[in-house]
Amino acid sequence: MPQTRALRYYEEQGLLESDRTSAGYRLYEPGAVRRVRNIRELLSCGLTVEDVKSLLAYLDADLPEVLSYSPLCADGYGVGAQRVAQLEERIAILTELRDSLVHRMPWLAAPDGTADEQAA
Repeated sequence: MPQTRALRYYEEQGLLESDRTSAGYRLYEPGAVRRVRNIRELLSCGLTVEDVKSLLAYLDADLPEVLSYSPLCADGYGVGAQRVAQLEERIAILTELRDSLVHRMPWLAAPDGTADEQAA
């Protein structure tokens, strides 16, 4: 179950809505559980909150394990393609950094986990 703080953040970002009781408690629609699950799933896949905002139309139904391509969803796929491109760029930068460090300290690349022994 998400923390109260996360639910409030989702509300602030326009991803989730609630009503209030006279005592100020939040009341969520029954579908809010699915929506929050979908938000968390999309965030865990590497999408940002801004990315998820562009996918609001998809948050109230169960997300399939694999999304089939449909021209009707091209905008949503564009968000995913952009995120993948940014991740690819970050991976390339991190790979360069790792390779540079391993070049300077080759014992760090020991495949059998003996880096500590080789460093001694």
